[in-house]
Amino acid sequence: MTSSRSVSAWCVDHPVATVLLTFALVLVGLIAFPRLPIAPLPEAEFPTIQVSAQLPGASPDTMASSVATPLEVQFSAIPGMTQMTSSSALGSTTLTLQFTLSKSIDTAAQEVQAAINTASGKLPKDMPTLPTWKKVNPADSPVLILSISSLHMPGTELSDYVETLLARQISQIDGVGLINITGQQRPAIRVQASADKLAAIGLTLADIRLAIQQTSLNLAKGALYGPSSISTLSTNDQLFDADEYARLIVSYKDGAPVQLRDVARVVNGAENDYVQAWSGHQPGLNLVISRQPGANIVETVDRIQAALPGLQAMLPASVEVTVLSDRTKTIRASLHEVEITLLIAVLLVVAVMALFLRQWSATLIVSAVLGVSLIASFALMYVLGFSLNNLTLVAIVVAVGFVVDDAIVVVENIHRHLEAGESMRDAAIKGSSEIGFTVVSISFSLVAAFIPLLFMGGVVGRLFKEFALTATSTILISVVVSLTLAPTLAALFMRAPVHKADATPGFGERLLALYEKGLKRALAHQRLMLGIFGVTLAMAIAGYVVIPKGFFPVQDTGFVLGTSEAASDISFPDMMQKHLALAKIVSDDPAVQAFSHSVGVTGSNQTIANGRFWIALKDRGDRDVSASQFIDRIRPQLAKVPGIVLYLRAGQDINLSSGPSRSQYQYVLKSNDGPTLTTWTQRLTEKLRANPAFRDLSNDLQLGGSITHLSIDRNAAARFGLTATDVDEALYDAFGQRQVNEFQTETNQYNVILEVDAQQRGKAESLNYFYLRSPLTGEMVPLSAVAKVDAPTSGPLSISHDGMFPAANLSFNLAPGVALGDAVLMLNQAKNEIGMPSTISGNFQGAAQAFQSSLASQPWLILAALVAVYIILGVLYESFVHPLTIISTLPSAGVGALLMLWICGQDFSIMALIGLVLLIGIVKKNGILMIDFALDAQRNRGLSPEDAIYQACITRFRPIIMTTLAALLGALPLMLGYGTGAELRQPLGIAVVGGLLVSQALTLFTTPVIYLWLERLFHRSKPITEAGYAHSDY
Repeated sequence: MTSSRSVSAWCVDHPVATVLLTFALVLVGLIAFPRLPIAPLPEAEFPTIQVSAQLPGASPDTMASSVATPLEVQFSAIPGMTQMTSSSALGSTTLTLQFTLSKSIDTAAQEVQAAINTASGKLPKDMPTLPTWKKVNPADSPVLILSISSLHMPGTELSDYVETLLARQISQIDGVGLINITGQQRPAIRVQASADKLAAIGLTLADIRLAIQQTSLNLAKGALYGPSSISTLSTNDQLFDADEYARLIVSYKDGAPVQLRDVARVVNGAENDYVQAWSGHQPGLNLVISRQPGANIVETVDRIQAALPGLQAMLPASVEVTVLSDRTKTIRASLHEVEITLLIAVLLVVAVMALFLRQWSATLIVSAVLGVSLIASFALMYVLGFSLNNLTLVAIVVAVGFVVDDAIVVVENIHRHLEAGESMRDAAIKGSSEIGFTVVSISFSLVAAFIPLLFMGGVVGRLFKEFALTATSTILISVVVSLTLAPTLAALFMRAPVHKADATPGFGERLLALYEKGLKRALAHQRLMLGIFGVTLAMAIAGYVVIPKGFFPVQDTGFVLGTSEAASDISFPDMMQKHLALAKIVSDDPAVQAFSHSVGVTGSNQTIANGRFWIALKDRGDRDVSASQFIDRIRPQLAKVPGIVLYLRAGQDINLSSGPSRSQYQYVLKSNDGPTLTTWTQRLTEKLRANPAFRDLSNDLQLGGSITHLSIDRNAAARFGLTATDVDEALYDAFGQRQVNEFQTETNQYNVILEVDAQQRGKAESLNYFYLRSPLTGEMVPLSAVAKVDAPTSGPLSISHDGMFPAANLSFNLAPGVALGDAVLMLNQAKNEIGMPSTISGNFQGAAQAFQSSLASQPWLILAALVAVYIILGVLYESFVHPLTIISTLPSAGVGALLMLWICGQDFSIMALIGLVLLIGIVKKNGILMIDFALDAQRNRGLSPEDAIYQACITRFRPIIMTTLAALLGALPLMLGYGTGAELRQPLGIAVVGGLLVSQALTLFTTPVIYLWLERLFHRSKPITEAGYAHSDY
């Protein structure tokens, strides 16, 4: 108290210095504000690296065993890796490596490259290139989608421009991670050999392959070093187009040259004919741009947008580049909504001050303290490296109620001294010094409630670290400003109120009169009030146990991702037609602003039977449904398209998955027995589909792919000197779209692809027309002489691994009103009901996994907050007992929060949990204001506990009501918020508003009764009405 008196007195006596120092604080905050980066949420994503490997023509099983497994063995030794998944399909394998939050992604990238180099000796020798890696999370929503189209340019030429000019330049921009060019048709020379013509001339596909490889080269040739000059040697050893390759001599027949065009069709084509993308209904290319983990979304997109005009100028005039989707629009809109919420909260709080204080000078002083504290907090955020995001801004909105608490308590006490007739200076010094300890107690105990948030682990802890520190720093600044600037301004401008004899009692006076009547009745029925307290305590515990639990609310970011799935053996033309039918339904929905989609093996899509949709919704104010409601509305329409399913999920700012997912939540089954895993995955899928709580439930098994199997007669092959390798090589030459050569230009590198003629490519009967050359006799041996075609079988289109074990991923959304906690219980119950064997393990991934971790720690977090508050109060009051009186205000707040969440149809999410932690800090303020006054009255004025607590309740009623209303009105805009990002903020506002309403109604009556009960309990030897009550500490 002495220190607060000396500080406040010095400031009152030095108003110029106080004002100038305050101005400097505000100036620093104003300078820092525009320099704060903008983000949707604090950076809390796991460092993630995606590794891609290609072996054209290799089956999913070959890719899994020959490519994925050697890489997984090496990657598993990298320290700090928490998850490793892989997906192998025809010709490609994608591995996703996720690391601990503390792992540097640059260090991880170096270790991944070293592991690839180590594994290279065990990878197939005919892989075109070594595996490559990108710092990107494939499950993350793209930050920007560009649409590129041209009415006059062929698809291969357009693809070349997009890859060599646009994509490469954008990829060099800081923060850009993976760029998927959907619909890309890279230029290539395709050599389509005729098996009949080769057989007639006596050639094999191996002969053609060797001729192409040996004829077009680009080797070092040296230089001529003369006495006076040096001349570099050059030859025309490379071939650059289809016509040059067509004239290539591959053999001689009866002395006449055999050119490649005599046995094959040579064309300038595309590397992959089975790919197509659309921007809306317009065919073209799409650049789907993702950021690097840890990169600021807004800054990254701003850099890309700034570079686009220059990049557009480098492209031919017929090429049009448009922005199809910009994720930062919703981020900016969400932050703008929070800023409006902050402004509304400030205005409401100031209005409350004016209503109770009925003096403009006092109201303006409180407003000044509020403004200075909020602006100064931006400076600390800048120093701490924080960003302006939904959580830090919500922390400031919530802090509005906390900040004015300090100023209200100080100004109201000064106001009371002025009413007693003291001078402005004396009232300012005495009023601030008397209440200084109380202000410090309130603020420090409030800060104590945030301490456990700083020690939370995992993603949730990383997210709320910025929230807790922002709120804490704002509160601590407000303590300083309230005890320095507030008394200084009060001494200068705040005058004693003029009371008229016939004046009508104000709102505060009338409310106080009603409270005084109620308080007397409560003190007269103490057992009843203790019973009410016991009931609220029981209701708070029971309410927490039974309320549905969730993780984070599903956000409406204005972006929806879709994955389509058709029959495993669907043809590419049929897949395109079905996708166009889906696109028509999507475009007809009034909530859709723009969309793009693609089919074929392109970008992150590995099979023809799958496709992708990227849907940008209109601004939240221009549509009548949220992203989740849009999905629910369009789902029945999409189901009308036969033979294909489109799974949709709302894009989230909080992304914890390690790979692309069809739906919001994922569950992974693992086993070392692939067939058993497949069987039980299908059973669990069917069981869950019968439960209406699960929507869009699917698995990634993708069974039913047709397999044509050849049985090699090794004895027959040996008689001709042939081996199984010779047969495999012949098949690969014919059907593997084998990259047999390449040629380089100044800007890119292009492949020469060998295959059989299109008419023979898709029929098993064509295998009978292929010949191999016997190394023993040189004669042509028909393939049918050493192998036979078996009956077709089926197999998977893709094979998944999780931690080197065969895995199956289940994806699902939840029906409206179903909490994630309930879904977890239902899924585990379904596993037990079908009798899933113990050899199959299962675990949630992504958001569901983080939810399980947070659910286990929630009670401990609440307990830790209570213990921290108790310790701080015990230290401040030098008592074991009185902190219990103050903490007794909390059960009613818990009941109010849980009840309001239930009424509003919200589950108990992480945001609601943070609201409950905030209530621990807010609600105990009522108890502090009462107990602090009562203890002082007992110790220094000799009042009995009954008289002391009664006077404390009456004297501190006005600041209690004002501070509670300030906190309530500060949270009310969060609760009622509408617009972009509101669904993330609402649970916190609902919990705070509900808790304050109930606790305010009860604790004003229960707290004094509990105070007396504890006094009676710990001081039984002395009657509670005894005058000159001797205080002893507990």
